[in-house]
Amino acid sequence: MKMSLHVVAGLLAVLVAPAAGQAPPQLAPALAPFSVVINKGIPAIPARLSGKPGDPKDGERVVTERQLGNCLSCHEISVLRREEFHGEIGPSLDGVGQRWDAATLRMIVVNAKKVFGDETVMPAFYRVDGLNRVRPEFAGKPILTAQQVEDVVAFLATLK
Repeated sequence: MKMSLHVVAGLLAVLVAPAAGQAPPQLAPALAPFSVVINKGIPAIPARLSGKPGDPKDGERVVTERQLGNCLSCHEISVLRREEFHGEIGPSLDGVGQRWDAATLRMIVVNAKKVFGDETVMPAFYRVDGLNRVRPEFAGKPILTAQQVEDVVAFLATLK
């Protein structure tokens, strides 16, 4: 059976093209650069990851949203009692804005292992390298955007 070059090219195009109605895969935006400093023996990120301050209201949404931060799956936060299913794996976040400054809170959200060590089960919300068992569609993508990190930090800072 003899196939023309056009038929072969057409078959190849069908095999490598996305399914109808499906967008081609997008590359994740690069992480915003940031510097880590040691503050009283604890790693911290003093500068914002995004160009604008965090919004505590948006941060509350990220904290409670099961598809974003999902913080309540592990932590209890009394001011969010209206939300169901607070976790008990992590410590209560009540008073966290009094215990940690914004730079340290930012580091904890970005990569908690830098503050608490490798034994913590808290995920790195703004990291894409050195991770294990990442589903292919999430590879190279942080859990939160730079602005969402700032919003969460702004919300946590209100918990005094």
